[in-house]
Amino acid sequence: MDIDSFWKLIEECRRQTRDRDERLAWLRDELSRRPLTEIVQFQVRLDEVTHEAFTWDLWAAAERIFGGWCSDDGFCYFGLWMVGLGWDAFSRAVADPDALADAPEVQCLVARPRELWNDDDWPEWESLDYVAKEAYGLLADVDDCDDAFYEAVEAEQDNVGSRGPFGEQWDVRSEAKASRKLPRLSAMFPLGPLAR
Repeated sequence: MDIDSFWKLIEECRRQTRDRDERLAWLRDELSRRPLTEIVQFQVRLDEVTHEAFTWDLWAAAERIFGGWCSDDGFCYFGLWMVGLGWDAFSRAVADPDALADAPEVQCLVARPRELWNDDDWPEWESLDYVAKEAYGLLADVDDCDDAFYEAVEAEQDNVGSRGPFGEQWDVRSEAKASRKLPRLSAMFPLGPLAR
């Protein structure tokens, strides 16, 4: 599966439904109809694109949306959620994190208290990271496929290593800096005095 085929599958998944669980079920079913090697390659492409989004500026965008703080895991899940937005929104956000302000999924959160966001509102999609492994397990007809799946993924990956985020870290709670680097997201998601 090349990168174009990966994004085509993501886009088709987006057209199915807005409900994340239903999208995952569709994607799992679609992947389980493909050869094991293609399922592994889906995960490799997913890892590649989320690595591309591993930047300090996007982390700051996530922190802004989340109210001033985002954990390591939360940022990983945010990157997976960005993939779920589709190629156009994803690539624009990687080039300019403030472009997330244009995403309907972000716009629907504005002026709503975070405590009222439901699970499908939160800009995180951890489950996307497991769908290929689940499809692999269905096709391989084994209960515990973790070792075989992750060994196959590792064998297909270029040795990227686990470097830190790209770019320069900055504090999203600095209103002057946030207004310069993320002007629209800063206006959409003002931080209260108690932001961590």
